[in-house]
Amino acid sequence: MNADVIVIGGGPSGLMAAIAAAERESRVLLLDKGNKLGRKLAISGGGRCNVTNRLPTDEIIRHIPGNGRFLYGAFSIFNNEDIISFFENLGIRLKEEDHGRMFPASNKAQSVVDALLSHMKDLGVSVRTNTPVKDILYGKDKVEGVLLENGETLSCRSVVVAVGGKSVPHTGSTGDGFPWAKKAGHTISDLFPTEVPVTSNETFIREKTLQGLSLRDVEVSVLNPKGKPIITHRMDMLFTHFGISGPAVLRCSQFVVKAKKKWNLKEVVMRIDAIPDKHLEPLFGQLKKMLKDEPKKAAKNTLKGLLPERYLLFLLEKSGIDPSAQGASISTDNIRTFATHCKQFEFTVEGTLPLEKAFVTGGGISVKEVEPKSMESKLMKGLFFCGEILDIYGYTGGYNITAALVTGRLAGENAAK
Repeated sequence: MNADVIVIGGGPSGLMAAIAAAERESRVLLLDKGNKLGRKLAISGGGRCNVTNRLPTDEIIRHIPGNGRFLYGAFSIFNNEDIISFFENLGIRLKEEDHGRMFPASNKAQSVVDALLSHMKDLGVSVRTNTPVKDILYGKDKVEGVLLENGETLSCRSVVVAVGGKSVPHTGSTGDGFPWAKKAGHTISDLFPTEVPVTSNETFIREKTLQGLSLRDVEVSVLNPKGKPIITHRMDMLFTHFGISGPAVLRCSQFVVKAKKKWNLKEVVMRIDAIPDKHLEPLFGQLKKMLKDEPKKAAKNTLKGLLPERYLLFLLEKSGIDPSAQGASISTDNIRTFATHCKQFEFTVEGTLPLEKAFVTGGGISVKEVEPKSMESKLMKGLFFCGEILDIYGYTGGYNITAALVTGRLAGENAAK
């Protein structure tokens, strides 16, 4: 037998799985088709590596809208606080930033990768890079080994599949694991991009009117066909040459994809509330008073500072108000229209950038077919899944990597058992 446990994939969940199995004194072989391990980890968090999030368990699961509840069982065994202790025991000092995000104090993702690789080496994990796997070999009802692309067969007691989804393909996540899971009888739900910029064909986008403009602390919503919000996120956003991006938009993106599919839509309506702390009627009253109190002053000067200048001018023109017009000349109806646009500027979006451009893959192996406390397949003994290949997907902010590390830990430990 070549190894007790073979781990396929050297991303966050694969490295954690290899370490967990080796800590249980299993002979572990880690295979990766790329030339170096931890590539996705090295570029995560803008190269700083957001290793986890310190929010309470319920909050973390709320930030994983794609089957986050499946992780309750896993979190009862190994959770975000355990991840923090794990890294600190490896000598990686962590610091907490906004919204509970945890980063290495060094601000260097590579220090996290190096610590994991060094720990794996100390534990005696065998590593083979540039070694693509062609297939997993199954017996009657259990795993027997793997077949490499070069024709070599490796035998083992259990296999951990940690090859990722289909997002960020240059790090090696190209969906290799889905055919192996299907062969074992697993259901793969449709893959789609999440945490991805949104595209729009609106004239103001095509003409690049607002390109490069950031809006801070605004509410961005995705609406259903009846005009009711499906989801709202209050964060920053950015107008681009192809649509919209930024944290609030990335979080809304999966709901654009789901709405298109659910209602068979060509376009979805989104809404921006640029002044979320004020209700519409008080805002309308305030704007009316401001413009009437300075009757001879140009509207754009009276309202200066209410919104970023480019967005202010854009919404004034959308409301039929000449930005240079004197306050006294602006009708009450136009002021109401402007107030409504400040609170409820609506526009259509076509969809999102493709899966290859997404930070996270939505969809994957059905979690109903995986044991929640061991990550073992319910259909094939000795077959374990962890990380993004599972149909678990969260927002950015340390939630996906938390899911990857927790599922990797459980998969490795139980594969060793």
